[in-house]
Amino acid sequence: MKKNNESILVLAFPKISVKDYKWIQSIRGKYDKTFYHVVEPHFTIVFPVFNYDLKYINNYIKKIVKNVKPIKFSIRGATTVKDSFSDGTDVFLIPDEGNSDIIKLHDKLYTEVLFKELRLDIPFIPHIAIGRGKDAFESKKIADKINGNEFLINGVIEELDLVEYEYPKVKTINKYLLKQAMINTKVKVSRKVLK
Repeated sequence: MKKNNESILVLAFPKISVKDYKWIQSIRGKYDKTFYHVVEPHFTIVFPVFNYDLKYINNYIKKIVKNVKPIKFSIRGATTVKDSFSDGTDVFLIPDEGNSDIIKLHDKLYTEVLFKELRLDIPFIPHIAIGRGKDAFESKKIADKINGNEFLINGVIEELDLVEYEYPKVKTINKYLLKQAMINTKVKVSRKVLK
């Protein structure tokens, strides 16, 4: 039974190297206290939807992603972005390569069934959230510290997770392989890393 503050989202848990995963988690452990223990590093593709018919949404996502190829991406930098829902400023890892493909996937999912859920007042910026400072200046210092060293994170988005979210719980309902049909139901979120 759906609760009032429960929502669904579509997340992409990217496949990245163990080294990159540990590096991201070391940063999140310091600067992302709110979500570090709640959810693994991810790209949010569809933001919280509160009014939904789960079966209808599930079939819709399945239909959309069956023609979407896996998305390769590369990340070389962090930046700050003002949070649209609070006074906070987040620190994001934003892909250099793959950015437009993630945007196109987001846009495809916000057609038809989810069209009325699209927030045109908030720009969609593909990202992996890694932290938040006490204020915008502290967030900028965190981003500058991260960018003070050269780094390159290569990865791929091969599947999407439809998740239920009610803080502090994120539960995967279904998984969808890109360019293929739905593969699993009612599975537990696990770390997605390449060896």
